[in-house]
Order: sequence, then structure tokens, then C-alpha cells
Amino acid sequence: MSSAPLSAEQTERYQGHLSLAEIGAEGQRRMLDSSALLVGVGGLGCPAAQYLAAAGIGKLGLLDDDIVERSNLQRQILFSVDDLGANKAEVAAACLARLNPDVELVPMVERLSASNAAGLIEGWDLIIDGSDNFATRYVVNDACVLAGAPLITGSIYQFEGQVTVVRSPLGPCYRCIFPAPPPEQAPCREAGVLASLPGVVGTILATEAIKLAAGAESSLVGRLLLIDVREASFRSVRVKRDRGCALCGEAPSIERPTAVAVCRARAD
Repeated sequence: MSSAPLSAEQTERYQGHLSLAEIGAEGQRRMLDSSALLVGVGGLGCPAAQYLAAAGIGKLGLLDDDIVERSNLQRQILFSVDDLGANKAEVAAACLARLNPDVELVPMVERLSASNAAGLIEGWDLIIDGSDNFATRYVVNDACVLAGAPLITGSIYQFEGQVTVVRSPLGPCYRCIFPAPPPEQAPCREAGVLASLPGVVGTILATEAIKLAAGAESSLVGRLLLIDVREASFRSVRVKRDRGCALCGEAPSIERPTAVAVCRARAD
């Protein structure tokens, strides 16, 4: 970690963190020296990226090969009508550059897959998974567990969301919690999603990433946080490592990120 003191501008910018005993100047310097890769710059990725940049994560990767569509604007808060047709990662990087010049922004116009996941996550201190499908979540989980990289992962559907943190071998991986993928859900524009739900869940993703980057522990290792904004409820369930897990169990058989077959749920 760099021992260089914070500049006067940084001291003023991050005063909210400097006043917290749990973060302070040391934790803020840790953040400025850290890097995080955000997989997906959509509903979850937009608020997560905004708070990570504001908090002073030193290097932020924005991985997404999608373009901005009009249907995204209901919930993906980094984009506007002026951005329609442009790449999400590049638009987000330009927007966040205006927010905090301390942050090195790395737009990555690629789609993560089983064949490139290991290379894409290499060299990043933290991975935040804001993807919108189960297949990608399993591949990201595999790559992070095999590389020993902390993973903060979340999902949303209609009025509900989930968040957990994977820090193998300290706790279970995504495959331990969900040994087999459920039927793939319809995308948000078909199934519906409350506009503010991604903000709630994406902010929690950023919160856990900030804690880890600052040198604190995450309380969501070994816990699955369940959010229901229709009922205004938050609850968490304990989840344990599966000794028979093919990825992180006692006799693992998965040696590289592996795609899973996911059935599409019926839209009706």
C-alpha cells in the first residue's frame, strides 16, 4: 500500500470516509491503491460503478459489450437519450470520469465467457458481478474461485434481489449455494423490474466492495442477502460450503471456468 499522504483535495473529497474509524486515512489509501472489475454495466452495474468511483476505488474496469437502448433508461442511471446506440462501458467511463479524476477508468467492450473469463479477471483485486444471466454468474464464480479473487455478486428480478460475497475457502461459492442453475428468467424489459430496485441492490454490491477494498471484512461471506422492495424487507440466510462442490469441495473436478446449460423460463 502506498504511504503517500492524501492531497488537500483528496482530504476534502473523502472527508466522509476519513471521519469513520473503520476506514480513516489508511483505509482510503487502500481504496485508492485498489482495483475492481465490474462485470456488466446495466441496472446493477450503473449504481455500483457510480458509488465505487465516488468512493475512490483507484482503478475501475467496466466490462460490457452491449449498447444503450431506450428500454434501459428506466433504471440504468448513467445513461441518457443522447447515449442511445453507444456502448455502455464507454458511456459509463466518460460519465464517471467527470465524477472523480482520481479513478482510472478502463472500459472493456467484451462479453465474458468460459473461454476468456480467467484472462479478463486476472490482475484485478475485486470482481463485482452485475450480469443479468445465470450462465455468466457461474462462469464468473468459477474464474474467481480458481484465481482466489474476492467476488461480490448480485441479481434482481421484478421486486426482488439477492447479494452474496464469495471468498473461497472462507465461505461457500456460488455453486455451493446454487448447485444447479434454475430456469433462466426473462430479461427485465419482458418480466418487469421496479426502476429503483437495481439502485438498492447495486448500492449493496458497491458497499461490500468498498469494505473489502478498505481492508475490512464483508459480513456477507457465508450469507445470502434477500431483498424484497415490494414488502420493504431485508433478510439473510446462512449458507455453507458444500464439501461435494465440484469447484471448491474436497475433491474438485472443475479446473477451468465452465459454462452451464440453462433452460429459458417461459415468459407466460
